[in-house]
Amino acid sequence: MTNAVEFDNIDVIFGDRQADALALLDQGKNRSEIQEATNNILGVADVSFNVPQGEICVLMGLSGSGKSSLLRCVNGLNKVSRGSLRVRHGDENDVTDVTTCNAQTLRTLRREHVAMVFQQFALLPWRTVAENVGFGLELRGMNAKQRDEVVREKLALVGLDEWASKYAHELSGGMQQRVGLARAFATDAPILLMDEPFSALDPLIRNRLQDELLDLQDKLNKTILFVSHDLDEAMKLGNSIAIMEGGYVVQHGTPEDIALRPANDYVADFVAHMNPVNILRGRAIMQRATKEQRNGSGNFAIEDEDIQITVENGVIKSAQSGENGALKLINYDGTLPAHLDATDNSIIFVADDTVLLKNLVEMREITQNPVILTREGRLSGTLGRREFFASLT
Repeated sequence: MTNAVEFDNIDVIFGDRQADALALLDQGKNRSEIQEATNNILGVADVSFNVPQGEICVLMGLSGSGKSSLLRCVNGLNKVSRGSLRVRHGDENDVTDVTTCNAQTLRTLRREHVAMVFQQFALLPWRTVAENVGFGLELRGMNAKQRDEVVREKLALVGLDEWASKYAHELSGGMQQRVGLARAFATDAPILLMDEPFSALDPLIRNRLQDELLDLQDKLNKTILFVSHDLDEAMKLGNSIAIMEGGYVVQHGTPEDIALRPANDYVADFVAHMNPVNILRGRAIMQRATKEQRNGSGNFAIEDEDIQITVENGVIKSAQSGENGALKLINYDGTLPAHLDATDNSIIFVADDTVLLKNLVEMREITQNPVILTREGRLSGTLGRREFFASLT
C-alpha cells in the first residue's frame, strides 16, 4: 500500500535553543526537564509512522500531548526541528520532504495538495458562503466561471447549495463547519488536515457531521489526518489511531488494536470507558473457524451444538436448528431488511467479518440465533452467546 504521509523520527522544539533541547531529549530528559533547562518547549518527540493513501488517521491524546503540533508539521505550519516528513502527491514518485523543500514548493503543497479544516471554522465574515468556498481557488488564479462551477459542486456535496449567497453569521455551527469542509474539498487536495473540527459543536451535530464525513470519504477517498481528544470519535472515524503523550506517540494501530491491546496504563485509561459496540468488529470477537472449516466441506455445530452449519468448499450452504428446523440464510449487506421488525428465529444472518458489533447485536436481537461471519465469501467464524457476552464485558 502506498503511503501518503511518512513521519520519520520527527522532533519539534519551540524556542531558540533547539540544539541544546535536542541534546537533552537524546539524554532521555522529559518535557518539563527540557523546559526548565532551556526555556524551550518539546512539542513532538521521535515520531515515526506512516499514513496510507485513502485512510483516516486520528491523532489523539490529552491537551498538550502534541497532536496539533504534529498535524501542523505536515503543511509546514510548524517547523520540524529534526527528522524527515515526506508527503506523496500525484504518482508514487512525486514526493515532497516538508523538512527540506524550498518556500515555493511549500506554497504549492499548501495550495494544491494539502488542505486544512480548522476547529473554529475560520470563515471570512464579509464573504458569502460561495465566496468562502472559492477563496483558495481565487488565490490559485482560477477564473470566475471555473471557480463558480467547482463551488456549486462542492456546496452540493455537503448539502449547502441553497445557502451559497448567505453569510457565516446566518448559518448554524454545523453548517459553518460544512462550509469549511467544502472549502477544503474545493481545492481537490488529496490530503486533508482536520484539527478538532467538530469539538466546538454539540454532541448531536458532532455525531451527524462524523457520519457525513464518513459518507464523503466513501465518495472522495481522501487521506485524512484528524486531531481529536474524544476516543469514541477516534474509534468511529479512524482506520488507524496514534495516541500521544508528552510529545511521543505511545501507541499506533487500528481501533481494535487500541481497544483490545492497550500498550500502557495511559492508553488503558483512555479505553476503559469506551462503548465497544461502536468499535469492535466481528473478526475481533468471533469464534474462528478452523482451517478445515474455512476451506473444506461438511457439517459443524455452533451455539452449544444446537445449530448445525453445512459448508461446501468453505461456502455456507445451509443451517439447521434443533429447535426451529431449517433456518433461512440472510446475507447482511449493510442494512437490515425492512420487514424484520420483530423476533424471527427461523432465520440466521451471514455477514462479513468486518461488520461492527453494534450491527451484529441488532442481528442477534432479531433472530436470537448466532451470526455466521465470512471473509471473501468463505466461512471465517461465528458469533454465539459466549462471544457476544465476552465482547460486551
